[in-house]
Amino acid sequence: MPERRSAREMLTLVADQDTFGEFTSSRGELKPDGPLGWQGYDASRARAAERTGEEESVVCGTARVDGTPAVLIAFEFGFLGGSLGERTGDRLEAAYTHARAHRLPVVPLIATGGSRMQEGMLALSQLQRVARQSALTREAGLPQIAVLRDPTTGGGWATLGAGADVVLALPGAQVGFAGSRVRPADADPSAYTAESQLAVGSVDAVVDPGELKGVLGSWLRLLMTPATDVSPPRALGRAGLPATGWDAVQRARAAERPRAQAYLDAFFAHRRDISGDRCGGTDPGGMLCGFGERDGRTVAYAAQTGAATRPAGYRTAARLIRLADRLDIPVLTLVDTPGAANDAEAERQGAGAAIAEVFGAVASARVPVTTLVIGEGGSGGALALAAPGNTWATPDSYFSVIAPELAAAILKRPREAVEATAGQLRIRPQDLVALEVIRGIVDHPQP
Repeated sequence: MPERRSAREMLTLVADQDTFGEFTSSRGELKPDGPLGWQGYDASRARAAERTGEEESVVCGTARVDGTPAVLIAFEFGFLGGSLGERTGDRLEAAYTHARAHRLPVVPLIATGGSRMQEGMLALSQLQRVARQSALTREAGLPQIAVLRDPTTGGGWATLGAGADVVLALPGAQVGFAGSRVRPADADPSAYTAESQLAVGSVDAVVDPGELKGVLGSWLRLLMTPATDVSPPRALGRAGLPATGWDAVQRARAAERPRAQAYLDAFFAHRRDISGDRCGGTDPGGMLCGFGERDGRTVAYAAQTGAATRPAGYRTAARLIRLADRLDIPVLTLVDTPGAANDAEAERQGAGAAIAEVFGAVASARVPVTTLVIGEGGSGGALALAAPGNTWATPDSYFSVIAPELAAAILKRPREAVEATAGQLRIRPQDLVALEVIRGIVDHPQP
């Protein structure tokens, strides 16, 4: 069982010393036993207040987190299970309103069992109220970073938690829409954990409590300090241009060629990954997405790793580009894939729709998008990430309508004609410049 901290303990854990300023909102005196006249409700609230020292299930205020100001919302699970009622909604609305008025990010530190039964549908309807405040804050271009504590279930997970831009979780936290008392008797308990939610793409990272303040501070700085534009990285692989189309293919496929990880490490001072497509999938072997610091400002990135990209990878990239666009953060994409995964499982997971999402996200982005082809540019699965009019290439890359081997097969040519076919396709970086498919070929760093 993970350690359960009170709201005040969580605030002490993440807020810089002596920076937390609390604010509350109240609608005056409650009706006896609440809006439903639930017998014993007043007594339950009084016992909760005496036990926790709090007047409601959330504590809200402003603070600095590792130097960055934010609005913090800390749930007190000891107060009626951290449940949401009308007064909880009052406080949450006040917190979000303050965040928008002062241009501050919002950090919910969640520990809740859901809506408060003693207030019935009036309690459940607070979820709509929270969703509205979250949506308004999203439209205002302000980030929301949720921290999932134990437990995070019910409507609290389905609004403040899963609806956040970045979702962090504490190890072993119980996370799921269904709380422990309402699940099927034979339900696998391991499915309702932070680690399980990370594995299926609903959580970006599981963070140890001792590292939480630093991780939160890093995320807040990244999401609140956008760059204005981004230039393509310098080339890291072999110098000199390929002599033939097949030479370009061989160089792009070489095992020793630098991949996305090397380019991202060289380009950014530090970075944070997001994980998952928020609908059940991850593709860590095919796509790396996140935000990095370059010259003191933030650039978002979506980078293919050289493998066939799976539907979850495309959906994660689309999620990244849409988030960056909303936060006014420019985007760098790195193209490197033999093509989209085309196995039966990829089709069942909606490969076409996932690729369409990325095409649409790039096409509709209002922020600058810059693309560098660092290896294989295999057909539409690569083109989806490429910025029209702002795509560059390294000397050891190629971009093709289809792999030369497949082009030869479609044209019913013999195997020995593959190399010639590669030349006819005009896939070398210098060919792509001449065809005006890309803007240029990037240089290597100066020695």
